[in-house]
Amino acid sequence: MEQSQFKFDPEDLNFNKLDDSLSARIWRIVIYVAAVVVIAVLLNVVYSLFFDTPRERQIRRENEMLLEQYEVLSERKQMVDTVMQEVEQIDRDIYRVIFETEPVQPGESKATGLTYQNLLRTPDEEIVTTSAWKLDSMIGHLNQTESMYDMLMIKGENRNEMLPAIPAIQPIENHDLTLIASGFGHRIHPIYKIPKMHNGIDFSAPVGTPVYATGDGLVRTVTRSARGLGNQILIDHGFGYRTLYACMDELNVRQGERVKRGDLIGTVGNTGLSVAPHLHYEVHLNGEPMNPINYFFLELSPGEYDRLIEISMMSGQSFD
Repeated sequence: MEQSQFKFDPEDLNFNKLDDSLSARIWRIVIYVAAVVVIAVLLNVVYSLFFDTPRERQIRRENEMLLEQYEVLSERKQMVDTVMQEVEQIDRDIYRVIFETEPVQPGESKATGLTYQNLLRTPDEEIVTTSAWKLDSMIGHLNQTESMYDMLMIKGENRNEMLPAIPAIQPIENHDLTLIASGFGHRIHPIYKIPKMHNGIDFSAPVGTPVYATGDGLVRTVTRSARGLGNQILIDHGFGYRTLYACMDELNVRQGERVKRGDLIGTVGNTGLSVAPHLHYEVHLNGEPMNPINYFFLELSPGEYDRLIEISMMSGQSFD
């Protein structure tokens, strides 16, 4: 005999018989299943909001690594841009000093990019676009530099004989750049105590310090004197270049002798109107005195060159 099910009704305090028909059972099953589904969906949503799946954690780690590598590449690109700018500056100096012409002007390349923090909030499309722009910028910069070097090679071949004649080194050993005592320009004369144009630079060094020819050339004059610039040597390098070495002690070359860059030509002295042992050195181009510091490019890096300029500007008085 089938047993009936009853449910207590607290309002009338009676047990009411439950509807146990097939349709009622199916409806109760549907309600139970729906409740389970809703609870499962809610649990899944809550879990996904506060917890990552193993796959999501792996993808997140990979993304962070890629973003870090992207930032490193951006920094390296910035370093390459800096080096290229220094190379371009050296090229421009070589064009002006050696070839007496203006170099090819490259297009500007501004190093921009996304920081690591911005990358975390940047869409993938923008990251790819920025990376492509940086790559195009480097390729364009490379092509411009290649064009500059091609022109440099052409001009170099046309002036191959000129290059050894350029006075392109310091006349004494000055690796630590501490021997510059007075630079090119108006300085207080040590004897007359008045401003006077100083057409060269003074290297402070002990008497007997070796002095070297700064370029290939022909010794025009060798002068011994107790007045003016004292013992001095004038070398004609051709192509409009002449160098003067003064206030010297020993003079180891003769008039009419040919010298090579780096040849020993004498020693530092304290002759003429010199007030301390030093070498007075001048560079002339087509009869005009030039700042000798602009002709030390075979020995100095850009940083050393900037430091040498600062040192040469510090002294307000010449030594001769």
